[in-house]
Amino acid sequence: MMNDPLSNNMSSMLNSEKKGYKECYLTPSSKLLLRILEIMKENKYIGDYEVVNKARGSTLKLNLIGNLNNCNVIKPRFSFSKDNAQMFEKRFLIANGFGFLIVSTSQGVMTHKEALNKNIGGKLIAYCY
Repeated sequence: MMNDPLSNNMSSMLNSEKKGYKECYLTPSSKLLLRILEIMKENKYIGDYEVVNKARGSTLKLNLIGNLNNCNVIKPRFSFSKDNAQMFEKRFLIANGFGFLIVSTSQGVMTHKEALNKNIGGKLIAYCY
């Protein structure tokens, strides 16, 4: 029984990266997972990904490029705003300007840097560096 599919997929991705695998299969897929993978791809932490079977709860084939040091889900989902952004950066990221937090906002899922530039807040979902 999976209680948190997003956390299980992030753990699977990180374990495959640490083992030195070039690809990883993630299941089940969701819109949130696809958006998080897109953000990680834009920041060059992972390679391309593709949907292998398009059934309900589909499987993703993810290419790993060896740039991922750590990624995890943030539980509980803390509220993120401009006022407490620096506190969460210090708590979850290892250095200033190294890595990013993933935030779910009213305008979609984005990095904490984009949310600060747009001056909007939301809920913290995950971190990656």
